[in-house]
Amino acid sequence: MYKTIHQYYLYILTNKRNGTLYIGVTNNLERRMFEHKNKLIEGFTKKYGLNRLVYFETYQYVNDAIIREKNMKKWKRKWKIKLIEKDNLNWHDLSRDWTYLIE
Repeated sequence: MYKTIHQYYLYILTNKRNGTLYIGVTNNLERRMFEHKNKLIEGFTKKYGLNRLVYFETYQYVNDAIIREKNMKKWKRKWKIKLIEKDNLNWHDLSRDWTYLIE
């Protein structure tokens, strides 16, 4: 019998370099980014125009992603910025070249 391997993503969005930050979790990062970019999700991200993916991590288990999200939301802003800039110094939108194939 084959076991299904799931992937979950912790991600950080912003509207501009050093702008407002949003941390979320999803099981489909491509779909979620499509939703954010097209303002399909009511609330904080739509209100502040947060649709630039600047950081993400991948997890096999949803609980690991949720624990990481909850911990990161308690972090100081400068820690979050340091994490983003470790691999994305110029705050490029990591999803800018994605082709969205939403099912």
